[in-house]
Amino acid sequence: MQQALRLARQAESEGEVPVGAVIVLDDTIIGEGWNRPIKSADATAHAEIQALRMACTKVNNYRIPGATMYVTLEPCLMCAGALIHARLQTLVYGADEPKTGAAGSNIDAFQLANLNHRVKVEGGILAEECSLLLKQFFKSRR
Repeated sequence: MQQALRLARQAESEGEVPVGAVIVLDDTIIGEGWNRPIKSADATAHAEIQALRMACTKVNNYRIPGATMYVTLEPCLMCAGALIHARLQTLVYGADEPKTGAAGSNIDAFQLANLNHRVKVEGGILAEECSLLLKQFFKSRR
């Protein structure tokens, strides 16, 4: 999660909402990403999607079973869907996102009844630090 926080700070330095994500497989980082939708003019360029793209390219497969993602903010519905399709094993996130969070805060996409894959979810890891980074970013924008 510390690496995800470093990547979130990278996003912030680029004027993006400070969210960072890291994917680990067999104790090795295979994907990293930070928010870049503004800079890339791409609504899908969330940290989780950036990390998924890198990880899937690295393993040369659109599925990454056995992998764990660490992300500083609870994923949105788009990102949750991508994680499910990628067959991610575990999601570990920091701060809850009450407006758009799709891991239980607003909706729990990972528990939809008809899905054929389940992602293990653990939230609240370094939540205070992750949340503070976001709060400071938005306070500076007001």
